[in-house]
Amino acid sequence: MATTQRDYYEVLGLSRGAGEQEIKKAFRRLARELHPDVSQEPEAEARFREAAEAYEVLSKQETRELYDRFGHAGLRGGGYTPGNFGFGDISDLFSAFFADDIFGVGGRSRQSRGGDVAAEVEVELAEAARGVKREVRFSVAVRCERCAGDGVEPGTSPTTCSGCGGSGRLQQVARSVFGDFLRSRACPRCGGQGRIVEHPCVACEGQGRVIEEHGVEVEIPAGIHDGQRIRITGQGHAAGPGGRAGDAYVLVRIKPHPELVRDGHDLVSRVDVTITQAALGGRVQVPTLEGEAELELAAGTQPGEQHVLRGGGMPVLQGFGRGDHRVVVHVIVPRRLDEKQRRLLEEFDESAGSAAYEGDDGLFEKLKNVFR
Repeated sequence: MATTQRDYYEVLGLSRGAGEQEIKKAFRRLARELHPDVSQEPEAEARFREAAEAYEVLSKQETRELYDRFGHAGLRGGGYTPGNFGFGDISDLFSAFFADDIFGVGGRSRQSRGGDVAAEVEVELAEAARGVKREVRFSVAVRCERCAGDGVEPGTSPTTCSGCGGSGRLQQVARSVFGDFLRSRACPRCGGQGRIVEHPCVACEGQGRVIEEHGVEVEIPAGIHDGQRIRITGQGHAAGPGGRAGDAYVLVRIKPHPELVRDGHDLVSRVDVTITQAALGGRVQVPTLEGEAELELAAGTQPGEQHVLRGGGMPVLQGFGRGDHRVVVHVIVPRRLDEKQRRLLEEFDESAGSAAYEGDDGLFEKLKNVFR
């Protein structure tokens, strides 16, 4: 992995508006140029891993949107760990382009990787604002204790595959417009294991893994958005011999708040006031993340006016500061009046005249209020 975190678009030589095919094409070009089994450059492998990391982020809509919005810090806050993969994972990236390992990985043994697991957790808006820990449970394949993950019944031994001589791979030279490449594929006789198990473990039926229910405590960072996923490395399904476990992905869902609506880092709520309260002004109670707060309304408050509670919004994910809480005034007009109430309103309307409705804003301010 590169020692510095450059912009992923810069790494692949792309603009931020690049499409899916452009991203794939750019990575294909760099992969052929920098793969450590092809290039003799001293920094080829580090640059290759950097390009693979950039492709892994930008080729997926979810991680790309997170990166475009929050950068590297947003990826870390969303549970994604850039570059936290082995060479086997990099080889997996090539399967997006080629049917097999086109480079033959120079004699390296391609280690298997366990599958990923997914879970979902739901939190309140206030919990998303301050951060919270949750235990998440899911079923995962773990190493069989009886055979220690080997898949062979204790007291017996596997035999070497005669098809591949124990290597697990069959190789042949393939010619292409790019030159000669060593094409490698899994041995069909042993399935790439390099051995034949005649007496499989009775506990795991030779799989080397059994299914168990696991609980993992996940830390949900303050400011997380609805629909973001948190990646927990190594908590997925166990791999075969020599491989590493997959990852767990936790999808975070934020319950809708009955009175607060999230708008980016801001929160928006509505306060209902009568025409009398709006005309005379006064104090009203508004809901916030910390409970009820008192808001002072000036006399002559107009419908749709916004009052901003600075710093009352959501914290910036993996950043500094908080958004604001915007309170929108909604003036309630009475729908049913008795005769006395109607007469009083008529008397007020006759006595008020147009001067009572004139505002202090100039033309420019009125236009800004309209567009606001």
